[in-house]
Amino acid sequence: MTLRTGLCRLRSSLALATFALWATAFAVVPVCLPHAQASELRRTEMVRAVEKARPSVVNLRGQKTVREEGAAAREVNGMGTGVVIDPRGYIITNNHVVEGVRRIEVTLHDGKALVAHVVSTDPKTDLALIKVDADEPFEVITIGTSSDLMIAEPVVAMGNAYGYEHTVTRGIISSLHRTVQVSDAQQYEDLIQTDASINPGNSGGPLLNVDGEMIGINVAVRAGAQGIGFAIPVDNAMAVAARLMSIERIDRNWHGLVGKPVEKDGKHRLVVDKISEQSPAALGELKPGDVITSMGDVAVERPLDVERALLGRKAGEEVPVVVERDGKPLKLSLVLAAKGRNALPTEERVWDALGMKLAAINTRDLREQLTKYRGGLKVVAVKDDGPARKQGIRPGDILVGMHVWETISIDNVEYILNRPEINEIVPVKFYIVRDGETLIGRLPIVGATVTK
Repeated sequence: MTLRTGLCRLRSSLALATFALWATAFAVVPVCLPHAQASELRRTEMVRAVEKARPSVVNLRGQKTVREEGAAAREVNGMGTGVVIDPRGYIITNNHVVEGVRRIEVTLHDGKALVAHVVSTDPKTDLALIKVDADEPFEVITIGTSSDLMIAEPVVAMGNAYGYEHTVTRGIISSLHRTVQVSDAQQYEDLIQTDASINPGNSGGPLLNVDGEMIGINVAVRAGAQGIGFAIPVDNAMAVAARLMSIERIDRNWHGLVGKPVEKDGKHRLVVDKISEQSPAALGELKPGDVITSMGDVAVERPLDVERALLGRKAGEEVPVVVERDGKPLKLSLVLAAKGRNALPTEERVWDALGMKLAAINTRDLREQLTKYRGGLKVVAVKDDGPARKQGIRPGDILVGMHVWETISIDNVEYILNRPEINEIVPVKFYIVRDGETLIGRLPIVGATVTK
């Protein structure tokens, strides 16, 4: 008998002697359980779910200027969370986390710090796409589905709660399809309600099921209530992410297909729903009803995967596509084509050409700052490498005019961009109001051809 075995037997004997009176009520538990077995017992489904997702969850920090009624403008520190959805460093988060932030600092799970830039935003759904660059590919979250969620199903929320990085909380799904009004300007629809603690800083982080799949994006808490938090269903979020990562928005290319995600035999599949005439998809002989299984080197399950597969490729590049048609695999190809800038929505054209996002001004700012003007547009975001940033324009500034035209509405800006003489007057003189003072500068326009 070894010393270790002898000690174990001695401990068991003492335990039996000490608790003999209660032996009929309690079973004796062995005290010498092998270490490996004990560790495995502790690695529950929740532990494995977090281990699986953690490398894809990032923490976000930054500063923004806040103006409150009756008070001077002040700088505040913001925090939030993001989720990697593409190995090239594309991250989905909440729009309110990055809106107006001058420098978005990203901390990875291993502590490495990077700086991100905003790619595109959708204020209506409060989602945004940002990007960081690194030498090696990023780990991507496993995307689940929100179509089969069950009330009382266990879930885990991850995020930068109150600045405490990679905080994990657990709970259940309390309800589905909730509508939540958080302000006069923001209403969320079709949310997941959970009692997993979601705190300030959790916004943009994943809500996970026990398989470690993202089934929602944390978005809001109910002020003054405990155990009531909300998340955007992942199916809805990924549909928005596909638009935010659209090659039309980012690369100015197009493919011309509309896919409909379906679930069959427990698998996600993308069925071609519509094909635009004379589009690259039509010329590549894709047809409605085709099930796209891969595009390039990307396995396709949802519309987001199509954009991921084509993003970063040049117009004229041929991309192999594999579909199932009539139950049989078929190899096709798609040749990307350039998309004209004028086909873009106005907000996207402004972001692309001027490097800033504009919004209607509220009554308070109109009253306090624009005493000499009929109105203006508030700068709510500035692209890192865009013309506006380079000319010193900041979030919070109010654009009141360009050249000889007022900029009271976004339609005014579209009118200016469409003027035939725009190439002759770039860089365009602009007028902004900052803290009640009018500032003047000259703004280049991306895509304009200088002729003078």
